[in-house]
Amino acid sequence: MSIQLEIPDVVAQAMRIPRSEQERELLIELAVALYARDILSFGKARELTGLSKYEFGLLLSRRSIPRHYGPEELQDDLTYAGS
Repeated sequence: MSIQLEIPDVVAQAMRIPRSEQERELLIELAVALYARDILSFGKARELTGLSKYEFGLLLSRRSIPRHYGPEELQDDLTYAGS
C-alpha cells in the first residue's frame, strides 16, 4: 500500500523550495512531524526521509526534537550493531 498526496499547484508554486527538491523536502518535513508526534518510530521516519540514521539524528537535534527511545528503537540499534 502506498499513499499519494495531492498538493494544489498554487500551493506548490508558493513554496520557497526549488521544484526539483519539493518532494524530498516535503517527505522530510512529514517524517519529522510524525516522529515528533510519536506517530512514527525513528527507524520508519528515517526510512521515509531516505537519510542515514546519523543524518536523521542530526536533523532532529538541529530542530531540538528529543529522541524517543523505547524497545523498538533498542531492537533497531541492536540489529544495526550486529550487522
